[in-house]
Amino acid sequence: MTEWFIYRGVGRPDPDRIDRLPPPPPWRSFDTPPVAYDVPDLDASTRRRLGGSTVPLPVQDPDTLELVNAALYLRRPLLVTGEPGVGKSTLAHSVAHELALGRVLEWPVVSRSELREALYTYDAIGRLQDAQLPGEQSARDIGRYIKLGPLGTALIAADRPRVLLIDELDKSDIDLPNDLLNVLEEGRFAIPELERIADRAPVVDVLTDDGRRVAVTGGQVRCRAFPFVVLTSNREREFPAPLLRRCITLDLKAPRDERLAALVQAHFGQEAYEDNRDLVDRFAHAEADGAMRPTDQLLNAIFLTQYAAREAVHRREEISELLMQPLDRGPR
Repeated sequence: MTEWFIYRGVGRPDPDRIDRLPPPPPWRSFDTPPVAYDVPDLDASTRRRLGGSTVPLPVQDPDTLELVNAALYLRRPLLVTGEPGVGKSTLAHSVAHELALGRVLEWPVVSRSELREALYTYDAIGRLQDAQLPGEQSARDIGRYIKLGPLGTALIAADRPRVLLIDELDKSDIDLPNDLLNVLEEGRFAIPELERIADRAPVVDVLTDDGRRVAVTGGQVRCRAFPFVVLTSNREREFPAPLLRRCITLDLKAPRDERLAALVQAHFGQEAYEDNRDLVDRFAHAEADGAMRPTDQLLNAIFLTQYAAREAVHRREEISELLMQPLDRGPR
C-alpha cells in the first residue's frame, strides 16, 4: 500500500528517494534548461526543529503521508492547517531532511508582507550611489543589487526541488493569497529590471536567498523541478477558492500516541518517554477538555522539570500544570 511513497515519515535521510519521483502530470511539467547551482545543506533551523538528535522523527499518520506524497507527485502546494504547535512548519523541515533536499527556504508572512519581497528585491538606491563612484559600470553590474527572495530562490531551475515554507499565510493582507496564484501555477516570474536590459545583458548573475549566486537569463526566473511548497495556516481566516483548488489540503492533528512518544524521544533521548510518562499522560488527559494546548507546552514542562523538580513529584505536577494551561482560556 505504501510502495508509491517518496516521503515515508521515518526520519532517516535517503537522498535517492526523490530520484524515484515519476515525471509530473503534463499540466505541471516545466521544461526549463537546468542551471548550475549548489544547494546548501540543511541548516541549524532544521536541526533545531527536528530535535537535533539521531532519534527518528515523529511518525506521521497514513492520511498525512498520503497527502504529502500527493503534493510531491502532482507538483502542487500543500496547504497545512491546524492549531498552533501541532507541527505544521516542522513538516516542511521533515521532508527536506528525509529527502535530502537541502536548506529549507522560509518566508514568514505578516500583515505587511507583499509578493514582491518573496520573489526578489532591488537595491536601486545602492546602485545609484555606486554609480557616482569612479569606474565604469556595465549592464551586468545590476546583478549586484538584485537578490532573490525565498520564493524566487525556490523557482531556480535546479534538477531537484527545493522545500519552501510559507508560514502563517492566514496573517497576510487579504490580497496576498490571490497574488500567489499565478506564480505557483506558472512556476516562473519576471524581473523587470533585468528584462529591460536583456538585449545588452542576456545573462546576469544575481544573489539568492541562500547567499549564493545564480545566472538569470532574459530577465526571467523559471523553475525546472517545481518546489515542495508548504503553506501553513492557523485557521484564522478563509482562503479564496482559486487558491484552494490549486493546493493539496491537509488538516494536521496534534501528535498523539506513537507520534507523541517519538517527538519526546527526538528532543530528549530514547529513554525520555518512559521517564516522563507522568507528564505525557497529564498532557494527554488535560487535552480531553477540548482546549488548545500546543505540544510545545509538554516539551517545555519536560525540560524544566528535569532541573527544577528532579526528585520532587509534587513540584513536577505544579510546574507542569502551570506550563500546560490552555491557550484559549487564559491562566486559572
